[in-house]
Amino acid sequence: MTLTLPSPASPLKIGTRGSPLALAQAYETRARLMAAFDLPEAAFEVVVIKTTGDNRAMIDADRPLKEIGNKGLFTKEIEEAMLAGTIDIAVHSCKDMPVAQPEGLVLDTYLPREDVRDAFVSPTHSAIADLPEGAVVGTSSLRRRAQLLNRRADLNVVEFRGNVQTRLKKLHDGVASCTFLAQAGLNRLQMADVPATPIEVSDMLPAIAQGAITIERRGNDSRAAELLAAIHDSPTAQRLDAERALLAGLDGSCETPIAGLATLSGSDITLKGEVLRPDGSESITAELSGDIADAKEIGATMAKDLLAKAGPKFFDWR
Repeated sequence: MTLTLPSPASPLKIGTRGSPLALAQAYETRARLMAAFDLPEAAFEVVVIKTTGDNRAMIDADRPLKEIGNKGLFTKEIEEAMLAGTIDIAVHSCKDMPVAQPEGLVLDTYLPREDVRDAFVSPTHSAIADLPEGAVVGTSSLRRRAQLLNRRADLNVVEFRGNVQTRLKKLHDGVASCTFLAQAGLNRLQMADVPATPIEVSDMLPAIAQGAITIERRGNDSRAAELLAAIHDSPTAQRLDAERALLAGLDGSCETPIAGLATLSGSDITLKGEVLRPDGSESITAELSGDIADAKEIGATMAKDLLAKAGPKFFDWR
């Protein structure tokens, strides 16, 4: 069957949140599809969808997401629109996606991965080690909070939610001495002027799937599947197979301090993982290598190993 390409008369509808970073990711997806099929920009329509998380973020900006209920906060309305046929595909930051999708939807397309590192952002200091005792650090990430407190228990970590621009404004307003952002987001937003220093993964292991864009579609939409296959990056998918299998095995979410990163070397894959107590008082790490074909099994095996070492109450909040 001949593939029916999008056209200005019948554009492919790309669903996304409305933040500058979410839009940048949707525009990158559009640009890659345009190049793959030699199509004009008018053959695509970017549809901005406001999610529950976007609304609540306005009201509860200083409350941790775990207190609001973060399951699906930033995806529910987008996925409902796709199931209803209002949009054809949805573009997401992969690190924000649950490991299980709603019935009828699949994640099987990944764009080439950007920089995986966290960035230390501060107008007055250049690194974590430079922070004075008791310095106020802003972050909404439980992983970053736990990793920071594991290294520097003296730091005062405060809630710091919002998109990149909101967090930078809080920093400018003096709410905290520093914050942390994904280097990938800064790169995609072309924000080279931000006072940011990338942190090597040996010093701060990133979130599962950090730096990766994933595209969601209806499972029965063969046209979308064929279009997206042209921009799919297999090496990124192989790495995320291992990382997301680790996350699934740990029953992880944004409420759990988990870090993980897979790297490729020839036909081999190496996965590094870390789980931390929420207060940063303990960190458990693991590393496992094997054949790329066994990526998911490697992630699942590491999860079992980390859970056995951690014990049943490791992630409990105190």
